[in-house]
Amino acid sequence: MKFSTSIALLVWACSTSIEAFTSPSIHHRTAQPTTTTTPLKATADTLPEITLFNSKSRNKEPLRPLEPGKISIYTCGPTVYDFAHVGNFRAFLTYDLLKRVLMYFGYDVTHICNLTDVDDKIINRANEQGIDNVLDLTTKYEELFMNDLQALNIIPAEKYPRATEHIPEMMEMILKLEENDLAYESKDGSWWFATDKKEGYGEQLVNLNWDEMETTERGESDLKRTPQDFCLWKAFKPGIDRDDAAWESDRIKKGRPGWHLECSAMSKKYLGDTIDIHGGGVDLKFPHHENEIAQSEGASGEPFCNCWVHNGFVNIDNEKMSKSLGNFLTLRTACAAPADVRAYRYLVMSSLYRNSLNFTPQAMDAAKSALKRIDKVRNQISEALGEEKNVDAGDSALATEQVPKALANFDAALKDDMSMPRASAALFGLVKETEKEFKRVAKDDSVPLDKAGLKSVWNALNQMDEIFGIFYQVPMTEEEAAQEAAAEDTTVPEEVMELVVQRTEAKDGKDWDLADSLRSRILELGFNVKDVKGGEPEVTPIGK
Repeated sequence: MKFSTSIALLVWACSTSIEAFTSPSIHHRTAQPTTTTTPLKATADTLPEITLFNSKSRNKEPLRPLEPGKISIYTCGPTVYDFAHVGNFRAFLTYDLLKRVLMYFGYDVTHICNLTDVDDKIINRANEQGIDNVLDLTTKYEELFMNDLQALNIIPAEKYPRATEHIPEMMEMILKLEENDLAYESKDGSWWFATDKKEGYGEQLVNLNWDEMETTERGESDLKRTPQDFCLWKAFKPGIDRDDAAWESDRIKKGRPGWHLECSAMSKKYLGDTIDIHGGGVDLKFPHHENEIAQSEGASGEPFCNCWVHNGFVNIDNEKMSKSLGNFLTLRTACAAPADVRAYRYLVMSSLYRNSLNFTPQAMDAAKSALKRIDKVRNQISEALGEEKNVDAGDSALATEQVPKALANFDAALKDDMSMPRASAALFGLVKETEKEFKRVAKDDSVPLDKAGLKSVWNALNQMDEIFGIFYQVPMTEEEAAQEAAAEDTTVPEEVMELVVQRTEAKDGKDWDLADSLRSRILELGFNVKDVKGGEPEVTPIGK
């Protein structure tokens, strides 16, 4: 699999607060386009209405920004102790789709995605591997995660804040919740959220049956007032926890934050008390997102999020992906080649985000076939147009009727809860019309090619790719880049060349022992030398 070679990315991924690199350019759309000419930049007053399925209301609703023309998005990021899997990346591709759609229509988007770099899994993994500093483990997988995002052509968030960099904000929120009679400390120094004192808890994104609900904190029910209370702060346990993953203050004893708290604290810090959109996988509705709502609203007294967007599961051959079933696939194992990476992006981006996605060899083959068909058409158009940039539409039905209709259908699909199957149909409608045009001319080479129509299709496909993001070359990992560079580097060091000259002279003087000795020395330096009758010896690195 090919990933980024950018050294800047490594620096970015390991910086104190991970910042976004430059995002791809996305033009703004004011209304359903009638041509492929990029329209003027939209203003807050002219932005089109977009509907999204809101998990909180259980309905599709018009998006109503808190501030006209601007959208704030918070999304749940990875726990950085291992490679992310294909199910994780469906969520990250869904965030990418959402952001691209909003930017496409002219919205100013601010996106924050957290990195969970302290929790039970991280501590257990660091202990298992005998890692001295937890940071060594988490920064490694942060970098790999960022490489995977770039491989999938995902527009990065403005910030990727780490949980461990926001401990003071989390402690502050705990004390605010205590002040509001929604948090309490247990005898071991842990802190808990009092769910029975938060009106509406368990009823925002799910409908909990309180009579059947049991504790979710194993072995700790005796520390809590009610089984449903969830942990805000875990007290330090000698022999289990680590000093390099523990914090304390005057009011809060040594320990570490519970999983849910970081998102509430970081969302508040970077986006304020109320945000426009929160994204995540459907599996996060409860307990994670329900607990976020309780924490955030309990601390601020304000609504936390206006629209909740959840993507469906990824199933492997119609079975839920899990380690116990042995069908747990990381992106790197599932997509070993660049073509696989692009295919997975297209597979996800062309599906309805709220539905389950079945990851099968057949689905991936179909996605690769679709990309080959699109790529072939684009190559044909590029060759046909050559350097011709400005072509008059004239009486081209393709340019004046079919392309505008396809773009109108495309935009309508995007605005209707990101209906990507319909958007894909609009794209392939243009692919089919283009194929028909080339077949028409192939039958009779005296018939002129509709270059105006082809130019219009070319522009339309590029416009649609502002959403799909499939017209790109998958970058290499730094390791792969180094291997490729080494394979291409045939420079022979001066020391080796001098030995080759001396060996040639020894052979000319029939000093065979010296020639053999020099040959051995050349081999020790990693090079082969091959005598060529009537010519200079060939010198190549061993193994090439």
